[in-house]
Order: sequence, then C-alpha cells, then structure tokens
Amino acid sequence: MPTRLTVTGSTWVTLDVRRLYFRSDDLSAFAESGFTDRYVKLVFPKPGVPLPEPLDLRALRGTVPPDELPDVRTYTALFPDVSAGTLAIDFVIHGDEGVAGPWAAAAEPGDTLLVNGPGGAYAPDPEADWHLLVGDESAMSAIIAAIDVLPADAVARVVLLVDAADGEPSLDLPAGATVTYVHRAHAGHDTSDDRDDPADGPLLAAVRDLDWPDGHVQAFVHGEAGEVMHGLRPHLMRERGLTRDQVSISGYWRRGRTEDGFRKWKSELAAAEGEPQRGGGRTGGGRPGGPRVPVGS
Repeated sequence: MPTRLTVTGSTWVTLDVRRLYFRSDDLSAFAESGFTDRYVKLVFPKPGVPLPEPLDLRALRGTVPPDELPDVRTYTALFPDVSAGTLAIDFVIHGDEGVAGPWAAAAEPGDTLLVNGPGGAYAPDPEADWHLLVGDESAMSAIIAAIDVLPADAVARVVLLVDAADGEPSLDLPAGATVTYVHRAHAGHDTSDDRDDPADGPLLAAVRDLDWPDGHVQAFVHGEAGEVMHGLRPHLMRERGLTRDQVSISGYWRRGRTEDGFRKWKSELAAAEGEPQRGGGRTGGGRPGGPRVPVGS
C-alpha cells in the first residue's frame, strides 16, 4: 500500500533542482531497501476526482475510467531514515510543464504526497577497485545517493551532463574521486530532438576522454535512452570490455516521449533484446517529458 509523505521543508540543490524533505509516520517499506538507486512511484490524483483509501492503484484500473486514474511518476528517494521517518526527493523545476515539477515548485510544509515503493537494483560494490557514475539530471539523485555511501578513500569517476554551470550540484566526493561536468550549451554536440544520431552525445564524448584507472570497475550509467543504450553501452561493453555484471545501465527517459510513451519504448527494447524490464521510466531529479532536458513530467 502507498506511503503517505508530508513535506517538512525544502532547499535548492541547483538553480533548477528543488529538494523536498518529507516525513512519514511509517517508512517501514524502506526498511530492507539497500539500493542507492531506490525509486518510488509518486501518485498525483486528477483534480476533482476523489480516490478511495487505502489506495490500491491496481484495483483502481478495473473500476475507474482511464482519464480519471491518477498520474504516476517515478522518482529517486534520497536518504531514507526509517527510524526518523524522513527522506528527500529532488525535482527538476521547469515552469508549469508536466505534473510533478509544478507540484514540487508550489509545495509547502504540510502538503502531502502518496508514494508506492521503493524499488531498485544497484548499490556500489565494495569489492570494486573503482566506480564509474555517469548520467544527466535524471540520474543525478541516484548518483548523489551512490556517492553518499562510498568509503572516504574510494576511487570514482563521475560525469554529469547539465545545462550550464548553474546546474552543477555540489558533491561531497571521496578522496579518490573526480567529477567532470558537461554543459549542453558548450558541449559541441547537437542535443536537439531531430539530431541525426541520438547516440553521439556529449556524455559519450566525455566518457571517452576519461582517464581509465586500473582494476575492476563497476559502472552506473543512466540518462537519455538513445545516448545511453545506443552510445554509452556499446562503448563500455564492446570497446572497454565490461561485462553485464559490472554495469547498471539503462535509459531513464526518452527524448521526445512522455513517461508513458517511454515505458512502451523501453518494453519494446527489452523484448527485442530478450531482457526483463526493470524500474521503468524515472523522473528523479527529472525525467522524462522535456524535448531536450530530462524534466519531471
């Protein structure tokens, strides 16, 4: 059943990313959640449509007209503390576009939100010699969560794609870690919807240019699906020789598609490749929905 969260405060992670802090009387659903990419499904009821309590989304699908079903968006849950009943969620704020972003922009202490979950599949492997963490705004929260649990002497290479310098989060990195920020405005790559090759993007170029430490690497690579799945994945697995057990890699959003459209695309890709689908589209800190930047929709 969903967990009810109450807003207790907020802060700005970057110029466009607002972190909301929540409290709940019951965070027991998170008690066994050891994944750093833990995600939750945020439930946004349609205006004027009352919902039964306790809420069961699966049961609703058979009893409520499709246009009255709540909107559901997937976000990364940060820093859950079960005993204190607290966690945080980062939202990309991009005007009045979408569902989750405008809600988060207007949220005040006392506002409530229903979430399902958590799910997840990745956590940094303590046996790895070093860690590769790559993504755009959509993966920023999960990358922050991974960095948060790395030991103080961990070796890591972090690559983040953001709009510009004011989109760079402040990261508390281990001693052996470095971060490369890639700015869309100065990346020298076409990031438009109709570019010829969506795989040939600025993240791939930045990863190609990285120094590559010796030893066994574990990689967490997520972002726009075209660049991640058709650009970064072949580079890591074919050119760098990484095996599947070393890599957590998938698209978190798809350029030019809504979250529902992205889920369909991802299911089709998984079926074509004979792999199970995990997680679905995610919007935390913000995906999908925007024509260029992964924004919460």
